[in-house]
Amino acid sequence: MTAPTPTPPRTPLLLAFALALAAAVSLGLARFSYALLLPPMRAELHWSYFTAGAMNTANAAGYLLGALLAPRWFARFDALRVLAAGGLATAAILAAHAFAGGDAPLVALRTLAGVASAASFVGGGLLATRLSARAPHPGVVIGIYYGGAGLGILASTAIVPPLPWREAWIALGALSLACTLATWGVTRASRDLVQTAPDAVVAKRLGVPWMPMAMLLAGYLLFGVGYIGYMTFIVTLLREQGIAPAWVAAFYGLLGAGAVASSWIWAGVLQRFRGGQSLALLNAILALATLLPVISAQAVVVALSCLLFGCTFLSVVASTTAFVRHNLPPATWAAGIGAFTIVFALGQILGPSLIGRLADGPGGLQRGFVCSAIVLALGALCASRQRPLKAG
Repeated sequence: MTAPTPTPPRTPLLLAFALALAAAVSLGLARFSYALLLPPMRAELHWSYFTAGAMNTANAAGYLLGALLAPRWFARFDALRVLAAGGLATAAILAAHAFAGGDAPLVALRTLAGVASAASFVGGGLLATRLSARAPHPGVVIGIYYGGAGLGILASTAIVPPLPWREAWIALGALSLACTLATWGVTRASRDLVQTAPDAVVAKRLGVPWMPMAMLLAGYLLFGVGYIGYMTFIVTLLREQGIAPAWVAAFYGLLGAGAVASSWIWAGVLQRFRGGQSLALLNAILALATLLPVISAQAVVVALSCLLFGCTFLSVVASTTAFVRHNLPPATWAAGIGAFTIVFALGQILGPSLIGRLADGPGGLQRGFVCSAIVLALGALCASRQRPLKAG
């Protein structure tokens, strides 16, 4: 007697959470965990702030390269395979950080981690966008996916602080492997709901209108420059202000918890607005959150800063995906997400080194954070000028 075939998971929310693990790997574990690792690495390797920031610049440069290559990958392979390959490569590269013997190997590994994480993140974003089109609450699906990075931050907060930095990289690699295998297993069982087949439209190089989206692209570029300074140096700033390491980890964990909750907080806003209103509002909140730890190192103020930032920054990324879904035909969604991903990566290339260079001068990290807040405010201004695209 033949055993009955198990019924694959059919709930869009279950698939959204499975895809969210890809965001946890590519952002939470591969990128944002670096903030927790930076203080011990900087102390042992005798880095300046500029060198510390340059490591994240290298990561962002690799991410840009991956974003540029993504259309070719999607034309040849289904999006789930691209996601899985990126996640597996990210896991191996993170573990390899533990064996790096100097700055040059670390720069190379940070760059490779950026390339691999772009494959995982863009692949997951494309699948989440397709899934949202078949879900009763599209904004919630997109928000859950990007909120997955918050899960990665929470996991990093639990794993990294107790371990020496080399062992912490190995642990992050192992967790990335587990998350990628879980995403693959759940999504593969219901791949018809996310249409994982290779994108023939990408193969034909169907483009998207960049100029009509110019103000939103500019606002997103400035977001990339401004937010990454906070995410790179916030732990270091709090440590320099004399806050105990356990409290610093708690504050960073609060940021991660806010990132997870952001999918529910902003879902209605992302669904309602078709222009740049969402990105403008979120950038303005981030500017305020970035200034708070400069104004005061009191626990309540720092906690408010981390909570505001965590509840907001990933929803900026989600807002661009919502804009693509609202304003572009499904055939160009991959190209639209790719355009915003490229701009995002450019901003992240500029941000860490710029803030690090400023922090090496008079005023230290506080001056760098003020610069980040100004950049985010300018991003809000640009995004506020973006109007919905005309139909067709």
